[in-house]
Amino acid sequence: MKRIFTLSALFMTVVVLLASCVKRSDQYFDESYWLSKERGVVVYSSGACSYYVVETFRGYTVIRSGDGYMPFEGDILYGNFSNTGSRDIYNYSDRSLMRGNIIEYWLDYFDAQDAIDYYCGYYGVNGTDKTLSKDSGSSSKKMIMKADKNVLNAKP
Repeated sequence: MKRIFTLSALFMTVVVLLASCVKRSDQYFDESYWLSKERGVVVYSSGACSYYVVETFRGYTVIRSGDGYMPFEGDILYGNFSNTGSRDIYNYSDRSLMRGNIIEYWLDYFDAQDAIDYYCGYYGVNGTDKTLSKDSGSSSKKMIMKADKNVLNAKP
């Protein structure tokens, strides 16, 4: 009798504990929180490099992907782009959160190109040009920085 009572009490405890563990599907995502953060547009992203460049109101920001997710050029991002460190970034274009490590911020256009060159390798390797998209007004311009062929072909 004692054994039956103990086993039934143990069984009821396990049932109550397991019944209370439920995955909630009604979690509320507050998009207005992210839309109140700093806004940026991705102007450079490449599958060959884990770094991408975001143009913000204060200048360009170089970000290293923290979770392997790379946004596309033209994606609109919200987050804190004015401090270094690892943080969450909201991709408004595909409504997802991603992790990124802010490496450099408040750069001008040419400093951002130099930073991408430093982190991702030389521009123009194998005859290709890497560009940062630069939006000004309603027309979109692309500026190209070509690699110096002597630097690429120099022998150590």
